[in-house]
Amino acid sequence: MFDYETIRLIWWVFIGVVGIAFALTEGFDFGVSTLLPFIGQKDIERRVIINTVGATWEGNQVWLVLLGGAIFAIWPAVYATLFSGLYVAMLLVLFALFFRPAGFDYRSKIEDPRWRNAWDWCLFLGGTLPPILLGVLVGNLILGLPFHFDQDLRSFYDGSFWALLSPFALLCGVTGLLLTTFHGALFLKWRSEGVIHDRAVLAVEALGPMLLTALAAATLWVFVSIDRPEIIQMAATNAPSNPLNKTVIGNGAGWLQHFMAYPWMWLAPLLGFAGISLAWLLGKGESRVGAFMFNSLGIAGIALTVGFGLFPFLLISKTDPRSSLTLWDGSSSHSTMLLAFWITIVFLPIVLLYTRWVYKIIWGSVTEASVLNDTHTLY
Repeated sequence: MFDYETIRLIWWVFIGVVGIAFALTEGFDFGVSTLLPFIGQKDIERRVIINTVGATWEGNQVWLVLLGGAIFAIWPAVYATLFSGLYVAMLLVLFALFFRPAGFDYRSKIEDPRWRNAWDWCLFLGGTLPPILLGVLVGNLILGLPFHFDQDLRSFYDGSFWALLSPFALLCGVTGLLLTTFHGALFLKWRSEGVIHDRAVLAVEALGPMLLTALAAATLWVFVSIDRPEIIQMAATNAPSNPLNKTVIGNGAGWLQHFMAYPWMWLAPLLGFAGISLAWLLGKGESRVGAFMFNSLGIAGIALTVGFGLFPFLLISKTDPRSSLTLWDGSSSHSTMLLAFWITIVFLPIVLLYTRWVYKIIWGSVTEASVLNDTHTLY
């Protein structure tokens, strides 16, 4: 039904959608956990904060599993290069995520302030470290990673974990943390009442300018100082995958020139900055739904900006530009992608409908009274 070129492009869109879904849903989970020790001053307040995400955090985390599985099935060369080369960084993300299920499940088992406070800080770490590390990852995707393929298409990673922590990548890590924390503050404002709601509004008011400043600095850095490789010659877009069958120069047209060549791409950064700006302006007032939705559009715009800027690259090699992986030469076979496509078409709507049903059932403000009246099922 779809030729090889078309199905590759479809899967680029699909995986981009999954990545955005992860950022939107797990983003506010991370943000709420980061804000937990600061907005919650008393134990009952922290229980209210935890239960705003308590019913959905596990389902939201599945988007990360789905993202990794999709990359493994559709872009195996990307999976092999990224997950083996960045093994230490990936393990740190996983170890940080381990704090979350333990923190949610064990925190309220013992009525000891020291016990509960310790798990609150574990939840803080589980919500703070992953967005920083994932932001650093995005920064290195933009800068390029030190890897190459030999003639047998074996991937070799030439860098180290500490080399990932460049100034630009660290800026992206800080931006990622500010983004999830701001998203979490808006979500907490939406689903809480009273003093927690008021503190969430103060957090929104303070975090908005910081986030916009970090985003502006990172964007300016990319457009002014970061080179983007350029493909001079490559095999047809429907040819079998072989990343070495192309000619690439390391210092081609920059990111700014890339966006100027395709003016419609400017919609993505405009959506990002406009969405977050409107979310901040509305979030300082009485708006709940509108502020959160505009911020969701802003996050989508940021993700699209990175995706459009990299296109058609998936992984850029800064040591051997020819080894850079694109969606045209880093994918699985045509038959594998078609089979995965039809499986996704059948099951993804079921997942989305179930997710929508869950949110409909549990929606509403979480209050101190609702937590105290349901000590058995709530955290």
